[in-house]
Amino acid sequence: MKKKFLQKTIAAALVSAMAIGTLAGCGDTTDPASGSVGSSDNNSSGTGSSGAGTSSSGAGNSGSTGSSGAENTGSSAASDNTVAGVEGWTAFDKAVTLKVPVYDRGREGVPAIGDCYWEKWLQENFGDKYNITMEFVPIPRNAVLENYALLASSKQLPTFLMEYDYPKVAQWVADGYMVPYDLEEFAAIAPTYYQRMVDLNLIKYTTMDDDTYFVLAERPYYNTNYTFATWYRMDWLEQVGYDHIPATRKEYLDAMQKIIDAGIAEHPGGGSMTSGTPGMDQNYAFREYPTNEEEWAMYGDYAIPSLGWEPNKRLLKEQNENFNLGITDPEFFTIDAETAKANFINGKTYQYSDYISANMTWLSSFYETNPDGKLAVGIQSLEADTEYGTVPAFRSNLPCGMMIGFSSQASENEIKAAMMYMEWMLQEENLFVMQWGFENDNFVYGADGMPTSTDYEAYSGEHKQGFNTNKDYWCVAIEARNVGTIEDTIKASSPVGLPQDFTEDLIQNYYNQVAAWEKGWVPTDCMFATEIKSVGEYQGDLLTRYAELRDKLVMCKPEEFDTLYEQYAEEYKKAGYQAIADERLKAFKDGLTSRQE
Repeated sequence: MKKKFLQKTIAAALVSAMAIGTLAGCGDTTDPASGSVGSSDNNSSGTGSSGAGTSSSGAGNSGSTGSSGAENTGSSAASDNTVAGVEGWTAFDKAVTLKVPVYDRGREGVPAIGDCYWEKWLQENFGDKYNITMEFVPIPRNAVLENYALLASSKQLPTFLMEYDYPKVAQWVADGYMVPYDLEEFAAIAPTYYQRMVDLNLIKYTTMDDDTYFVLAERPYYNTNYTFATWYRMDWLEQVGYDHIPATRKEYLDAMQKIIDAGIAEHPGGGSMTSGTPGMDQNYAFREYPTNEEEWAMYGDYAIPSLGWEPNKRLLKEQNENFNLGITDPEFFTIDAETAKANFINGKTYQYSDYISANMTWLSSFYETNPDGKLAVGIQSLEADTEYGTVPAFRSNLPCGMMIGFSSQASENEIKAAMMYMEWMLQEENLFVMQWGFENDNFVYGADGMPTSTDYEAYSGEHKQGFNTNKDYWCVAIEARNVGTIEDTIKASSPVGLPQDFTEDLIQNYYNQVAAWEKGWVPTDCMFATEIKSVGEYQGDLLTRYAELRDKLVMCKPEEFDTLYEQYAEEYKKAGYQAIADERLKAFKDGLTSRQE
């Protein structure tokens, strides 16, 4: 399913795009070596657009964003007004500070944010050249909203804010953390980045309430979740007579009971505490398709759980059954994320999910702990299972990766430095080094000429990359390493140095997910082109409240479930969820949202 904002919003974006395209398109934009700058192909390598630092045009590189209202702390970084982009930049006359947000994921064994080789490399190769002092601001991944609120209150916001979830960036606009920017100036400073947004049809997502706030990074293959996978204990399944991962609810219950009866695991389903953060209990596989469009707009967003909507009830009823059958650990509400991972490694649970990467330390630990262990990667099913769920649906990502906005606490030149950084990161030679590192230390070239990451654990030198091949640094440009075909990309991202190779299954999972999308089973959440004020007012409390009510529903007796569910749903509505649903519906009827197709 694709998005389509209301026609007046699209028209405004197109008018702006045509005007800016004329501005940024003057002069020779062709690189004899690599073709036309600004072309885009999701199957291309590196940046997803050809050319690196070769864009030239008659567009001016103006010295002000014209939007932040903050005091100017230095002169413009460009130019002679004849060249746009990297070739037209010069150093700021006075040093400018660029504060870059970087997710702190709390992972052990990765370089520390604020003190690692790659931050020094960025300073030396980008910052020093343009008289920019770079600071890297750790953002705890499990407390993004809270952390940005603290930074805002102490006047320490990073120069730009970025997140994957539209409700979060919309909230930051509403809270005054972000300032509008001039899209024409961005096109002059960052022509490669701007043209890629045009080519990927992302311009229409840059605005909110008729002001331009957001810059959108690329997300290759956005209509799939191929970078996220689930590993299952295939050896356990084989011990109880299965030669495949259970494909239906009936098979799952049968396999789990046999694993319990055989004494392999006491509670094979495991479990972990409810996070109380956006993304809890995604119910896409429990919805009817096609989904009623008004319900989709009111309740379909994954950021706030939809307690009271039928798909949520089906999901929790299944979880209640798992708990009462002993599949779920009865102490699940005390198990944090790291303990859940350790439980899988130590042979207590049947499955574990994570983002794929060439270097997955927990998988290495699994095989060290279970030298005879055998795992299987789940492959997207294309068959319906109607006991609780409806079809094997999942949430499509947004067509973009990071949604980026500029801090209202930043000066004009600081915002300009941020725009320069985004354009610089997108240049092929820079992005390649950040994503792949250095040959032999971090990757080797295969016989096909494609890079392949080396064993992360085996290398301990100064070039050791951050989490997921430095992703939290280069995600400002693109969401995934994208090299050659999708098969090449998955091969380059598959975990290495393990007794088993999961590449072919991961490739098949991708193609099955594409098939599910073609069936209409991969919805995208409704996008709002206006502030939903009630979200800012009630979301925090609702997330906390849902986590508490949800655990009670999972642990109650089956015969109590229906009555308690209705009681808690009413409580949830009165706590603000009904106000959110009503405001979303009004925006939908007013034409201020995307639509289902």
